[in-house]
Amino acid sequence: MKKSFLALVCAFWFVANVFSQTPNPTPTPQPADDDDVVKISTSLIQVDVTVTDKSGKVISDLKPEEIEIYENGKKQDISNFSFISNLKKTPVPPVESVNGNVNVPVPPRNLNSEQVRRTIALVVDDLTLSFESVYFVRRALKKFVDEQMQDGDLVAIIRTGAGIGALQQFTTDKRQLYAAIEKVKWNPAGNGRIGAFAPLESVTSLPQTGSEEEDSDTLQTDAESELNNLRESIFATGTLGAINFIVRGMQDLPGRKSVMLLSDGFRILTTGNSGFLESSRVLESLRRLVDLANRSSVVIYTMDARGLQYTGLTAADNTDGRSAEQVEQALSNRRAELFDTQEGLRYLAQQTGGISVVNNNDLSQGISRMLDDQSYYLIGYQPDEETFDPKTRRFNKLAVKVIRPGARVRYRSGFFGISNEAIANKPTTNLTPAQQINNALTSPFAVNDISLRLNALFGADAKQQVFIRSFLHVKGDNLTFTEGADGSKKAVFDVVAVSFGDNGMIVDEISKTYTITAKDDVLKVIRTNGFVYDFTFPIKKSGAYQLRVALRDTVSGKVGSANQFVEVPNLKKERLTVSGIILENISLKEWQSRSEGKPPEVSLSDPQTATSLRQFKRGTILNFGTQVYNAKLDTTRKPNLTYQTRIFRDGKQIFEGKPQPISGQNLTEPERIPVTSTLSLGMEMPLGEYVLQMVITDNLAKEKRRVASQFVQFELIQ
Repeated sequence: MKKSFLALVCAFWFVANVFSQTPNPTPTPQPADDDDVVKISTSLIQVDVTVTDKSGKVISDLKPEEIEIYENGKKQDISNFSFISNLKKTPVPPVESVNGNVNVPVPPRNLNSEQVRRTIALVVDDLTLSFESVYFVRRALKKFVDEQMQDGDLVAIIRTGAGIGALQQFTTDKRQLYAAIEKVKWNPAGNGRIGAFAPLESVTSLPQTGSEEEDSDTLQTDAESELNNLRESIFATGTLGAINFIVRGMQDLPGRKSVMLLSDGFRILTTGNSGFLESSRVLESLRRLVDLANRSSVVIYTMDARGLQYTGLTAADNTDGRSAEQVEQALSNRRAELFDTQEGLRYLAQQTGGISVVNNNDLSQGISRMLDDQSYYLIGYQPDEETFDPKTRRFNKLAVKVIRPGARVRYRSGFFGISNEAIANKPTTNLTPAQQINNALTSPFAVNDISLRLNALFGADAKQQVFIRSFLHVKGDNLTFTEGADGSKKAVFDVVAVSFGDNGMIVDEISKTYTITAKDDVLKVIRTNGFVYDFTFPIKKSGAYQLRVALRDTVSGKVGSANQFVEVPNLKKERLTVSGIILENISLKEWQSRSEGKPPEVSLSDPQTATSLRQFKRGTILNFGTQVYNAKLDTTRKPNLTYQTRIFRDGKQIFEGKPQPISGQNLTEPERIPVTSTLSLGMEMPLGEYVLQMVITDNLAKEKRRVASQFVQFELIQ
């Protein structure tokens, strides 16, 4: 039995595309509880309110009579009142030691929607970050992933200056978050300087008062100032636009939803040539973002990545040619710049119910403050007719008061006079098929009108040319089949698969239109079991990749999408590496026949379906295999490898097999050694999600490089 599957693993990377039989598809996830969604409807207004004591600790025992809520200055009768705690102090499992050799990370837990406690978007504003700030931001993000991330956290790390494709999907996978942190670098195309402030430069000659040279210099200074203001407003608007896109995508995600913006700040108002403060495009972008965040129940926290800044003279400043008054004016401008850019951060946080951390050199401690601020009161009231009066369409200002002495309260500033129902029912322009597919591909969130399951595996050929082979399972009964001329049925669909690099750029793309023609017997199988679409992307260099696939049914216009993070190692570094895991699911009877060397009476083995769908029944046998690269060889050109199997459920290890020697390797290709094993899915195993991990140990390698691992998620069904 092992030999037959071993041969299958060796040849698996070269199997052609097929339509495959499959078990039942994954159930559609249930939506999150509606209680934690802020509603702005004609029948109910719900607002989340955070109440803390003087030390900043959340107060959790308030009574309804201790809170008052006002809309446009008019006190409202509270009809709904509840306290929601979203802090769950269960740490993410630490890394564990395998065979006493080296630490191996625990595979990420696959969360259901009801298990998500906090949805956190860490937004790095590389459009404004200075070179100095980037270092501290990277360090704080690394500490967050290592120490502050909790069980039940769904996290994304997003750069405002990256392409749309670089928007990381929300994940529990630390590998993906580490890859995102690696791409946080100073953006020379942004507005950030080397330091927090531009150093003063020497002035070689000063014009005489009232001279033509002074007038010309003044005009030049005004023009430069106007250009700088325009440049700042453009980048600030870009930052707010990126956050707007993120918030829009978070609308339907579960848990307490937070955006944590790490930025060097932005100005809300600019100083015009007349010397007076003027409203800018930034203020309008802010207002739109605040309204969207309030409707989406997303709290925005902000942090000044510059920390505590000294605004006086430094060693980098050159005051040659400047009078004492001119030096003081330059330093005054520097202080004003710091205050004005911090004010933009304060305003955004205050208007959405968050907090702003400024003048703090410990960014990790600032993130910790934001994370602790995740419990709130949900207060509801019934609006009157004037709230959504179409003649006024005014901004409805909210005010919340807490009667308890010493209590401090934070809440959303208000909302525009239009209900969510009106927004939802607003007619939209029909999108072209290309636009539908493009929207599904560029969104960091899956579209589920057509159910897709994607499994992308890293591999390499005999010459160590790396590639990613992807298996996409399509739920057949989501497609529309029409009558054909000969009595058959057909479905036509478009498939677009794109690989994005970690810089947000498209690396490769596949775009095809397929037609399935089938008669009743085959059609029944397709509708019941679905089919698998198989495609391969060649990879030119190692790194982190996002695989995104969109499928559109041409008749119904329904679209489905799926995405996956894949990390491709550099095999030229000659470190022990493990490919993706191939799966095969067979019955106990077939497994017994194979073990006895007999051909099975009926074989339902379909590795493509098993590898893509990853849904198996209790009482069956799961075969799994991988390939090992860069194993060390002894003087007889033989490796000394062992493997170990571990099973996880809900983030906890429930099974660990004993280390087993890897025997019977195909030594004609020592560059890639196949490894296979078998797991019995017992009838006593609970239904649900599991993670299978294969840990490979090279006993001939150096201690720090002798262990590599790979994992795959699967679901146990009836």
